[in-house]
Amino acid sequence: MSASTPPLQLHNIGGRRAYAVWGAAMAVYVLGVFHRTSLGVAGLIAADRFHITAAQLATFTVVQLLVYAAMQIPVGVLLDRFGSRPLLITGLLLMTAGQLWFAFAGTFGVGLAARILIGGGDAMVFVSVIRIVALWFRVRQTPLLTQLTGQLGQLGAIAASFPLSFALRQFGWTPSFLAAAGIGVVLAVVLVFVLKDSPYQGTPQEPIRVRAVASTLRTTWGTPGTRLGLWSHFTSQFSVTVFTLLWGFPFLVRGQGLSEGTASALLIIMTITAMTTGPVLGGLVGRFPYQRSRLVLGIVGSIATVWAVVLLWPGRAPLPLLVLLVMVTALGGPGSMVGFDLARTFNPQHRIGSALGVVNVGGFVASLVTMALIGFILDRLAPDGPADYTLDDFRLAMSVQFLFWGLGALQVWRYRHKTLGHLGRTNPEALAALRGGQSLLPGISEHPPPS
Repeated sequence: MSASTPPLQLHNIGGRRAYAVWGAAMAVYVLGVFHRTSLGVAGLIAADRFHITAAQLATFTVVQLLVYAAMQIPVGVLLDRFGSRPLLITGLLLMTAGQLWFAFAGTFGVGLAARILIGGGDAMVFVSVIRIVALWFRVRQTPLLTQLTGQLGQLGAIAASFPLSFALRQFGWTPSFLAAAGIGVVLAVVLVFVLKDSPYQGTPQEPIRVRAVASTLRTTWGTPGTRLGLWSHFTSQFSVTVFTLLWGFPFLVRGQGLSEGTASALLIIMTITAMTTGPVLGGLVGRFPYQRSRLVLGIVGSIATVWAVVLLWPGRAPLPLLVLLVMVTALGGPGSMVGFDLARTFNPQHRIGSALGVVNVGGFVASLVTMALIGFILDRLAPDGPADYTLDDFRLAMSVQFLFWGLGALQVWRYRHKTLGHLGRTNPEALAALRGGQSLLPGISEHPPPS
């Protein structure tokens, strides 16, 4: 069946079955976010357990994200070929095995290998869930469901903040991470019985041929709208990822002098803010698709401004300002979801997996480089480890974020103009549709309705 032939519809779009499929996939994503962010509150314990420096501690998360980012394009190709179901099941099993191994790890090398396994499994989850959204829901539902996917996934971050911190204090390292691994076994059973790739029969799948894959990737990368999505994701996501995954908790406890309980509460506030503002941003994106990249630039400018105030504040920042910091930084999570909506708009359905993979590289590359630089600077300033971190150390280290905000904002502005110019030259009808409030464009992402 060719990519242009409408497939046979078996299930209602946006109905109860669609929500059941999405809910099962979402459960895996929530668990994936928990695994990904678990070092946020366990970092200081991990440093003592493995007897490692700040750079080595950062290596856990950096390598995990490096594996995640490196796998995005291969995962996107596999997603176009095999669909979401096998990738979600495989990803879940890899994360479960990695977390089980991490529960018993006693050395830096073993712990690092376990985090690599977790990163490999995690890489398969999010884009698979977004593909389910794109296939199972109506166009007007997609921006909201994309935002809900990203933000409800942050329930995993909530579980990885105060509850995990409590479990680590009460039960210790191995029982806490062993319980997390056990949840994956239960979810694997749920996926087998509930998850279905598509509401259509015979949804087009791209064969994996080297030349065909290379051609598809060249076309996807050569689409300015794909790179607009990538840079939107790059610019808005990294700060919240760096904060929640690794350096936010030490910054609040060692740098700002907060108790571990207060720092955990701020991480929860951060997550709740992202979850509550995500649907609002999703509604704006769905209503004003022509303004999506401008929304991203506004969010990034707000985050950078509040960080500048906190880092320049004489002495430790007051608690209300730190609350404002985590709430504004949290907007980067919903902002990064705009990148996936841009990928959906400017690519046909049969290339959506590859496009999502390309976009998802952006924020995680920015995150892992930022994390590594922060760890490197802290090691230079406090070579004896976390116990010697000072506020001034964190001021200098966290300032590296401004380099990435500046680069990313410039690229978003640049590719917005490239995308609009390309549409104007090649498909004026699509440009008129975009300006008129449509996010599926004729001749590009719009496809005939199924028979």
